[in-house]
Amino acid sequence: MSLFPIAGDRRRRGATRRRVPAARGARFDRWLDRLVDAAVIIALLVGGIALVLTLLR
Repeated sequence: MSLFPIAGDRRRRGATRRRVPAARGARFDRWLDRLVDAAVIIALLVGGIALVLTLLR
C-alpha cells in the first residue's frame, strides 16, 4: 500500500463530510451568528480599552 493516493483510486477512506440540507431558519441563524460575533468583538474591544485605561492611571 502506497503512502500517497493513486490518481485512479476512487475508494474513500475515513469519514466524509455530507451536506446537510438547509433548514427553514438557516438565513435567520446566519444573521444571528453575525450579530453575536459583532457583539462579542465590540465587548472585547470595550473591555480591552477599559483595561488599558485602568492600567495607565
